[in-house]
Amino acid sequence: GEGILKTVQDRSFNFVDVERLGSYEKKDGYLDYHIQKILEMDLVDVDAIKSKNYRILVDGINSVGSISIPPLLEALGVSEVITVNGEANGRFNHNPEPLPKHLATTANEVVRNDCDLGIVVDPDVDRLALICQDGSMFGEEYTLVAIADYVLSQKKGPTVSNMSSTKALQELTEKAGCQYAASAVGEVNVVLKMKETGAVIGGEGNGGIIVPDLHYGRDALAGIALFLSHMAKSGKSCSLLRAQYPDYTLSKNKIELPEDLDTKALFTYIQDKYNDRPISTVDGVYIEFDHGDWVHLRESNTEPIIRIYAESNAQNTAEAMIRQIKDDIGSFIRKQMI
Repeated sequence: GEGILKTVQDRSFNFVDVERLGSYEKKDGYLDYHIQKILEMDLVDVDAIKSKNYRILVDGINSVGSISIPPLLEALGVSEVITVNGEANGRFNHNPEPLPKHLATTANEVVRNDCDLGIVVDPDVDRLALICQDGSMFGEEYTLVAIADYVLSQKKGPTVSNMSSTKALQELTEKAGCQYAASAVGEVNVVLKMKETGAVIGGEGNGGIIVPDLHYGRDALAGIALFLSHMAKSGKSCSLLRAQYPDYTLSKNKIELPEDLDTKALFTYIQDKYNDRPISTVDGVYIEFDHGDWVHLRESNTEPIIRIYAESNAQNTAEAMIRQIKDDIGSFIRKQMI
């Protein structure tokens, strides 16, 4: 990226006719190659998966998941694969973000077809959401938690997630006698922290799983293989597996900012107000409260907004923390306008 910018700034390039731009070639077989590499991972247990005769529903959102997940499941020994939104035509039949509010119809199909599991991905298949056999959502925050639990049971080592992900991963990691590290938000930041700490598993709370034994990028296919291995070897249904993890509430919100607002001054104001609490400024302002509750404020990289995340054991507490921080931001803005 820096090289490209320097080339542009130095204007060390020439424009050429379109016929002289270069060439390209098409190579098939990379999906098969990728699936084979997943099957070769030590922690992927095809025999255990095959023994369970799973029936799994896949919502491919009419994109890459439609052509990549069914062959992966077949290679893993899944007995029956049912596909919805399975044409790779790019026409999304529902909002493509794999969030619970967009997946009611898919959840109904999981139950109607008596499936053991529902798998939903985003269009480029780097976020993994799971639906249990009873139609309940496993929770995108807990995709990484469950997979990390399995990895740590087989292979000890550090874990990493970004600062806006559930505290459940840190608790699980420390319970396993390993170290957890939090990175700034963003896949590249997670990867850098994983390399720095030698993490055996990492990712983000949006369902993004990063398996360093395979490659340093979010990969739902790798996540599927590890989750199915975990579920099969545990002998538990999806819902029973989910029940063994904490049920924290992570609330997400945002607030729009005036164009001329000094966000640096805003963050300093917030830090000063909560200076009796442990605070991290690695990415915006992260404040720790009692009982493991936390709030994270960060400036969006793409919009003139502040994103606010809060997690607690109780939903009303998480929402109350969000309201308090929004009130604090409102007070700061009003003072700036006087």
